[in-house]
Amino acid sequence: MAAQAAAAAQAAAAQAAQAEAAESWYLALLGFAEHFRTSSPPKIRLCVHCLQAVFPFKPPQRIEARTHLQLGSVLYHHTKNSEQARSHLEKAWLISQQIPQFEDVKFEAASLLSELYCQENSVDAAKPLLRKAIQISQQTPYWHCRLLFQLAQLHTLEKDLVSACDLLGVGAEYARVVGSEYTRALFLLSKGMLLLMERKLQEVHPLLTLCGQIVENWQGNPIQKESLRVFFLVLQVTHYLDAGQVKSVKPCLKQLQQCIQTISTLHDDEILPSNPADLFHWLPKEHMCVLVYLVTVMHSMQAGYLEKAQKYTDKALMQLEKLKMLDCSPILSSFQVILLEHIIMCRLVTGHKATALQEISQVCQLCQQSPRLFSNHAAQLHTLLGLYCVSVNCMDNAEAQFTTALRLTNHQELWAFIVTNLASVYIREGNRHQEVLYSLLERINPDHSFPVSSHCLRAAAFYVRGLFSFFQGRYNEAKRFLRETLKMSNAEDLNRLTACSLVLLGHIFYVLGNHRESNNMVVPAMQLASKIPDMSVQLWSSALLRDLNKACGNAMDAHEAAQMHQNFSQQLLQDHIEACSLPEHNLITWTDGPPPVQFQAQNGPNTSLASLL
Repeated sequence: MAAQAAAAAQAAAAQAAQAEAAESWYLALLGFAEHFRTSSPPKIRLCVHCLQAVFPFKPPQRIEARTHLQLGSVLYHHTKNSEQARSHLEKAWLISQQIPQFEDVKFEAASLLSELYCQENSVDAAKPLLRKAIQISQQTPYWHCRLLFQLAQLHTLEKDLVSACDLLGVGAEYARVVGSEYTRALFLLSKGMLLLMERKLQEVHPLLTLCGQIVENWQGNPIQKESLRVFFLVLQVTHYLDAGQVKSVKPCLKQLQQCIQTISTLHDDEILPSNPADLFHWLPKEHMCVLVYLVTVMHSMQAGYLEKAQKYTDKALMQLEKLKMLDCSPILSSFQVILLEHIIMCRLVTGHKATALQEISQVCQLCQQSPRLFSNHAAQLHTLLGLYCVSVNCMDNAEAQFTTALRLTNHQELWAFIVTNLASVYIREGNRHQEVLYSLLERINPDHSFPVSSHCLRAAAFYVRGLFSFFQGRYNEAKRFLRETLKMSNAEDLNRLTACSLVLLGHIFYVLGNHRESNNMVVPAMQLASKIPDMSVQLWSSALLRDLNKACGNAMDAHEAAQMHQNFSQQLLQDHIEACSLPEHNLITWTDGPPPVQFQAQNGPNTSLASLL
C-alpha cells in the first residue's frame, strides 16, 4: 500500500514538474515574442517565429488555443497575410469552445475572426459566427455586450438599420438586467443615432428623453459620465441641425462645448469599474474634441458665420493630423472628409474657388484610400463639384454633377439640397429645361408636401420659387415667396438665406421703380453679406447700389458703389482664372466610377465669366 502511494506521489510530482517545465518554456517563448512585437521598429517575423515554436512541444489545449489567437492577432494587425491569420483564428475559436471557463480566448477569437471576415467581404461568414458567440456569452457580460455592439455595427455598415436597432435594444435590456446603467445608456444612445439616420423622429424623442434621465442619474467614473453627456448632446445638436433649426440649437451647442472643456480637465481614472459590463468607452477624449469642433463647424456653416467655421475647421484639422500620426482609426478619416466638405462650401461662398477645388481633390484622395469612405461620401463629392461648377459658370457640368449626386443618394435632406441647387441651375439657363424644372419645383413645393422636415431647406425652397418667379417676370408672386423665406430665415438666424432674399427683393423693387424700398433691402443685404462674407451677394448688392444711386442722382455714392463692384469683380475674376487653370479643374467632367487618380494640366480657363460680371 505504502509502495503504491509512494509511486503515485512520485508520478504526481513528475507530472507537476513537467507542467512547470512546460509553463517555463512557454513563458520564455511568449516573452521573446512580446519583446520582438514591441521593439522599435517591431520585428514581426521574429515574433511570429517564437509563437510558432510553441506547437512542436505539443502544448496543452489551453496554451494551443491561446497561441493560435496570439498568432492570428499579430498576423491580422501587422501583416497582409490574412489567409494565415484566418487559419489561426479559426483554430483558436474551434479549440477554445471545447475548453470550459476559457471565455477571453474564445470570444476574442470570435470577435477578431468576424472582423477579418468582414475585411475580406465575407459578411455571410461573420454574421453566424457572431450570433453563436452572442448566444454562448450570456454569462460573460463584457463579451456579450461587446459582441452585440459588433454585430449591430456590421448590420449598420450593410445599411440594415432595422436589425442593428433591434440588436441595440436587446443590448440595452441585457445591460439593465445585469445592473449596468452606463452601458444601457450607450446601447440606447447608439440606437437613437440610428433612428435619427432613419428619420424615425417619433421614436427618437422618447428615447432621447429616457437617455437624458439615465445620463443625469448615473453616478460613476466622471469621464465616462461626461462622455455619455457628450454623446447625448451631439445627438441633440445634429438632430436640430438636420432640422435646419440653427437658432434653436444654440443652448444645446453651448452645453456641448462646456462639456468637452470639462472632459479635457479630467484625468483618466485607472480604477476599473466593478461591473464588467461597464468596461466600455464611447470615444477617446481626443476624438470627442474633434467631433465637437465638427458640429460647431456644421452650425457655423448653416448660420452663415463662415469665419468662425474656418477657425474651428483649422483647429479640428490640426488636431486630426496629430491624431492620425498615432492612430489609424477609420473614424478620423470620416471626420476629416466631413470637415473638408463643410469648409469647401464656405470657400465657394467667400470667393476662394481655387482653394475649394484643391480641397475637393483632397477629399478624392482620402476616398481613394477607402472604398467604404467613397461609398458613404460619393454623392456629397459630386454635389460639391456641382456647386463648384455653378461658381465658375459651367452649367452643363453642374447639371451632370448634380444629376450624378441624385443617382447616388437615398438621404432625403441631401436629395432636397441637390434638387434645390439643380432647380436654380435650370432657372438661370432660361427656357432650355422647362419641363424638367417644373417637375423639380413640384417635388420641392414648400407650400404643399415638402419632402423633408428641415426648416432651412424649406426656406431655401421658397427662395428658389421666388427666383423662378422673378425670372418669369411675376414680381408679386416672387415677393410673396421671398417674404416667406425672410420670415423663416430670420426665425432661425439663417444669415446667408436672409442676405440672398434681401438682395433679390431689392432687385425686384428696383425693376419696379420703387427705389426707396429697393435701397431698404439692398443696404442690409450688403451689410449682412460683408459680415458672412458672401462674395456673390456683395457683388450683386454693389451693382444694385451703384445703379440705385445713379438713378437717384447720388453721384458720390454711385461712384463708391461702382468702385466696390469693381474690386469684387477683380477678386472674383482672379480667383476664377486661377481655379480654372488648375489641373484639378478637370474633375468637373468626372461623373462615373471611383475618383480619378491623376489630373492633366490645362492650358488655361475655358469658362465664361459673363454671369459673374
